[in-house]
Amino acid sequence: MDPDLEVSFVMPCLDEAETLEACIAAARRCIEENDLAAEIVVADNGSGDGSPEIARRAGARVVPVERKGYGSALMGGFAAARGRYLVMGDADLSYDFGEAMPLIRELRAGADLVMGSRFRGRIEPGAMPWSHRWIGNPLLSAVGRRLFPSPVSDFHCGLRALSKQAYGDLNLRTTGMEFASEMVVKATARGLRVAEVPITLHRDGRSRPPHLRSFRDGWRHLRFLLTLSPRWTLFVPGALLCLVGGALLVVLAPGPLRVGDVTFDVHTMLVGSLLVMVGYQAVTIAAAARIYAFEEEIGPPAKWLASAFEIFTLERGILAGLMLVAAGVGLIAWLVWQWRAVGFGPLETSVTLRPLVFGATLVALGMQTLLMSFLYSMLGIKRRRGD
Repeated sequence: MDPDLEVSFVMPCLDEAETLEACIAAARRCIEENDLAAEIVVADNGSGDGSPEIARRAGARVVPVERKGYGSALMGGFAAARGRYLVMGDADLSYDFGEAMPLIRELRAGADLVMGSRFRGRIEPGAMPWSHRWIGNPLLSAVGRRLFPSPVSDFHCGLRALSKQAYGDLNLRTTGMEFASEMVVKATARGLRVAEVPITLHRDGRSRPPHLRSFRDGWRHLRFLLTLSPRWTLFVPGALLCLVGGALLVVLAPGPLRVGDVTFDVHTMLVGSLLVMVGYQAVTIAAAARIYAFEEEIGPPAKWLASAFEIFTLERGILAGLMLVAAGVGLIAWLVWQWRAVGFGPLETSVTLRPLVFGATLVALGMQTLLMSFLYSMLGIKRRRGD
């Protein structure tokens, strides 16, 4: 980082020959009109239409980025940027870099990440398809705000700014379009100061179709948000299944339950057992997903995980799993003993199935605990190696 350079305008570029020069000119006007100590960096992601040459002629510094992807291009540009503040925006004229000054002022005032908001600003006619404006972007932003409490109204606005220090702290990893969501999620989760300013979305100046693919990239963003929040996608649903299934097992343990003309018996217990086992799998997989995201620094940090590794060790997991298996095997063994007592003849189905269902459920939970304990331990190797 150059201490004398305040701002780096970073533009990801893939075949933007039609619009790149005008974008660079807009950034240069912003620099001159506001007397900024700044540079313009074009992160070229393998353009074959002469974009790098155009950028150099316009006075920008070109940084070749071999690894494909929107996130890859921006990470390459950010790494090469020398300014204290980073202003990013698409090179298709959909954003006016002349509007960057309000974002820079927020950074000067202490913000770590400043988001542009098209919805709190203005969207020119034809600048955004109706499905993106009224369905896609609002829905994805709402999901993001619900899963990761954030003040951001427009999760996917391409014009945004952040400090170089904040970028280093966020340790962003995703190489595709998910990069935009990862930045907001991590900034919010890490308690960084996030601000938002209204901006104008213009109709882009390209004659070719955009790189964005509505359904594919929208699903990638949604999938990324959901996988980063196993609490809501796995843990909570799994816990509810365990609660309902466990209640069925306990209520029906003494015998059949009659409600009106309906009788709930061992068949309902089997359903309860299934709910418990599926729910427990969801809960334990949620924990594994959270550990993986934490270890790979993909998702938001979780302070409780460090303590959890100290409490829930492999040895304790093995012990808990063996105890559950032993309890289940004990119930099944008692049932076999009862069977032996009648010379392995017929048994009362309604009576004998109850301990069998409980026993099989406990064995399944115990084995799941044993297996997941080994997986948790494997996922924690990186953390222990770095301690």
